[in-house]
Amino acid sequence: MKINQSCIFCKIISRDAKAEILYEDDLVVAFLDIAPINRGHVLVIPKDHYNSSSALPEEIAGRLLYIGGRFGTACKRALDADGFNLHLADGLSAGQIVPHVHLHVIPRFASDGFHWNWRKLEIDSGEYNEIAVQIKSKLKVNNNK
Repeated sequence: MKINQSCIFCKIISRDAKAEILYEDDLVVAFLDIAPINRGHVLVIPKDHYNSSSALPEEIAGRLLYIGGRFGTACKRALDADGFNLHLADGLSAGQIVPHVHLHVIPRFASDGFHWNWRKLEIDSGEYNEIAVQIKSKLKVNNNK
């Protein structure tokens, strides 16, 4: 297992730091967030230390999303939530505070008052197409199945 001894999430995995662990298998661990947006806010993390989601093997990435969805449904049922968000920030500028990949599962309530601060940029069609070309030219996907 890849562990970073200075990482708080790795310390939770090795039980050197406390957490309310809700689930564990061979690939991931899920526990309650200590600074929740809403009651029942869960973090799902890979057991191996990865700083970035782009470094995750497909099997682990899929497991994170699968377990995250199961927890979203469990939170809806257990807490009578109206919905849930799955959120993964990659990099400090995106809001990733702990440099260990983690998927937030945030139960949502119609009256919770939490709002994502999304903005809408106006982009002309020429720039829009150029952005698509630039991104596609850098996309690396392993399709060898």
